[in-house]
Amino acid sequence: MTQLVRVHNLTVSSDGYAAGEGQSLERPFGSVDPMDLMSWVVGTASWPGRSETGGSRGLDDHLVREFHRDIGAEIMGRNKFSPHRGPWADEEWQGWWGDEPPFHTPVFVMTHHPRPSFTLGDTTFHFVSGDPASVLAQALEAAAGKDVRLGGGADTVRQFLDAGLVDTLHVAVAPIEIGSGSRLWTSPDDLLDRYHRDVVPSPSGVVHHLFWRD
Repeated sequence: MTQLVRVHNLTVSSDGYAAGEGQSLERPFGSVDPMDLMSWVVGTASWPGRSETGGSRGLDDHLVREFHRDIGAEIMGRNKFSPHRGPWADEEWQGWWGDEPPFHTPVFVMTHHPRPSFTLGDTTFHFVSGDPASVLAQALEAAAGKDVRLGGGADTVRQFLDAGLVDTLHVAVAPIEIGSGSRLWTSPDDLLDRYHRDVVPSPSGVVHHLFWRD
């Protein structure tokens, strides 16, 4: 069975940015209010952080559920894992997600500054250097026949796209402009030389772009 590399629920602004400048501990999306990008996820019935009943159904909810389907490992960039830059000053930082991260698989964090692996709940974080192909090889092995989710941020997804390593890509375009920061594309049409695409507007205000290749 062929293992796929999948991108799910990556949300960008109408000018193609997934985060603004100036990421910090207090502002994981930099200059952007996370809710300006991610309110469509938070509003669904299947959002993992929901503490009460309710939430929307329909396409948004279906795409949120797809996040976990048949995923055996995740790859993410260091800036998704941490606001820190350069060598690790200490190794106390264990991510934004608390004691029960939402991944439930091995996670490979791409970084020039490796550190020992650690486990929280049923998620183990590995810190690896190397080009996209070599990191993907590690993730595919750890996924044990399941697919690999490419978790972002935008710079990391761009590296894998440029290397021809992404099989399916779901990007939600939010109706805001950011102007600078971590950019996925100038236009979603940039990928049409490599992928088929469906475009589906949502009542939540985002427009879903679904890409796949033969």
